[in-house]
Amino acid sequence: MVSISLKDGSKREFPEGISLLEVAEKISPKLAKNAVAAVFNNKVSDLTAALVESGDLEFIDFEDERAREVYRHSSSHVLAQAVKRLWPDTSLAIGPAIDKGFYYDFDSTHTFTPDDFQVIEKEMAAIIKANYPIVRKEMPRDEALDFFAERGENYKVELIRDLPEDAVITVYEQGEFIDLCAGPHVPSTGRLKAVKIMSLAGAYWRGNEKNKMLQRIYATSFPKQSQMDDYLTKLEEAKRRDHRKLGKELGLFVLLDEGPGFPFFLPKGMILRNELENFWREEHQKAGYQEIKSPLILNRELWERSGHWDHYKDNMYFTRIDEQDFAVKPMNCPGGILVYKQNLHSYRDLPLRIGEMGLVHRHEMSGVLHGLMRVRAFTQDDAHIFMLPEQIIDEIKGVIDLIDTFYSLFGFSYHVELSTKPEKAMGSQEIWDMATDALQQALQEKKMEYKINEGDGAFYGPKIDFHLQDSLDRTWQCGTIQLDFQMPERFDLTYIAEDGEKHRPVMIHRVIFGSIERFIGILTEHFAGAFPAWLAPVQVRVLPITDRQHDYAAQVVSELKKQGIRVEIDTRSEKIGYKIREGQLQKIPYLLVVGDKEVESGAVAVRHRQKGDLGTQPLDEFIGLISTEIRQRLVK
Repeated sequence: MVSISLKDGSKREFPEGISLLEVAEKISPKLAKNAVAAVFNNKVSDLTAALVESGDLEFIDFEDERAREVYRHSSSHVLAQAVKRLWPDTSLAIGPAIDKGFYYDFDSTHTFTPDDFQVIEKEMAAIIKANYPIVRKEMPRDEALDFFAERGENYKVELIRDLPEDAVITVYEQGEFIDLCAGPHVPSTGRLKAVKIMSLAGAYWRGNEKNKMLQRIYATSFPKQSQMDDYLTKLEEAKRRDHRKLGKELGLFVLLDEGPGFPFFLPKGMILRNELENFWREEHQKAGYQEIKSPLILNRELWERSGHWDHYKDNMYFTRIDEQDFAVKPMNCPGGILVYKQNLHSYRDLPLRIGEMGLVHRHEMSGVLHGLMRVRAFTQDDAHIFMLPEQIIDEIKGVIDLIDTFYSLFGFSYHVELSTKPEKAMGSQEIWDMATDALQQALQEKKMEYKINEGDGAFYGPKIDFHLQDSLDRTWQCGTIQLDFQMPERFDLTYIAEDGEKHRPVMIHRVIFGSIERFIGILTEHFAGAFPAWLAPVQVRVLPITDRQHDYAAQVVSELKKQGIRVEIDTRSEKIGYKIREGQLQKIPYLLVVGDKEVESGAVAVRHRQKGDLGTQPLDEFIGLISTEIRQRLVK
């Protein structure tokens, strides 16, 4: 018998050799039905795996990200099996799960087109209906090489040859189909339900342009058709909300061929941007930050000292001034460090919180540029905190609270990831462990759930990343807290401690918006361009019904402007219904209709963007209502 500790804290004993799926069935038939995979001793495993030792066991369903990866990777095998049935001369490359779906890369004499989608989906449905067991098998290396070579699967042969000599070669079999794979997978093809092919693309083998161009089929899958329908509906809604389309329609920003990756903000876009920056400044002043501005261009020696020259040079822009090399800054931190060095600091001065709305430039390949989401020039809401070692935990927790204040205001939920030491990094393992432990401790003291993201830290320190979720259930990585012991050492930063000696401070690098430009893109799609009144470039539009009300409408505009409300007037000789529809298309929060009745009573007929007709109100009453909404920065 083996002893199992379950997630709820209970312990059970089962016969050695029983499958994990049988364990789930003995616990609860519903658990077994919904389970996609199991996590045994912190390793995701097939449900068909045998239980041969005691340990911790958790069953995961599609709601768990790890299970979704298993489900969709299994779906990619069904896609590959369908393609091989339909076009047998096709060679298989790779087929991983990705965010919201999966893909498979094929080398085929057949050129795939959207006309093939329905045919492939029909074959996939037949494979799912057949409910083939998905069986894991191990092969000796030489046998695996011969097996795939005989079948003309040269890409699989190359993958096997790149594995270590002592690696265990595993394949998964379903019906007549066998694929090289580390797994895990669902127990049978019948566990998969709704599948849909989404698109086609070209992809170089192993991402290397010197290799052959393969055909990539993107698809997605869900356990229920209703989930698939909801996903497809949200995809269509995302197209409608595309910030590039709305940015142009609402006069917020443009992207021009004269500056690829360098957005132009228009007057209405600047209003939105300035409101975000004003909010940022207010909250940072409350939190004890001081604002600075550092230069856009700094000399090579500085970037060599910071490590960017060695670790980030491919993403930087350069120039020469007075026969010396300079770089356009890709990050603000060296400038903040130079500001710190301008004074001799006592331990009493720390923590010192320095914030900057800093314009940075990074060289991005033209193929990855995407509206405001991926640009070459953007403004980071950077801040750098210089502190005593004993202040680290409290400062991290303070930044977490500040980030929560920002995201909560916009109605964003979020999850947190802790990114650890990357392969290319500065500093000793001991320093990295110390920094990582501090971030973990702060998260634990805040009672925050988090995921470990191995190897994705900055080259100078581990970080906490905040991934916010928008109204279409998409996630965006925005806020970051990076703990840094390296830069203070490289720049010889010091403070005078209580013992009168010089000591080394610790640094935090952090952003909340991340990039103002990108955050505006996210907000535009999150609100579908219908920004809350405090952010809206035009908060009110006054609509006189006829020429007779123009004078009174102008008085209404004047009173609103006196209260700092952003207002326009529509005096065109158009029908009032047309004016209202156009105001709604421009997503203006409030439309004020004025006719003879409103002129006589000194009132306005109020139309709210979402609530519709609110009836006639005295002008003073309306001013009080919208002023409160703006002052409190309400999101509704």
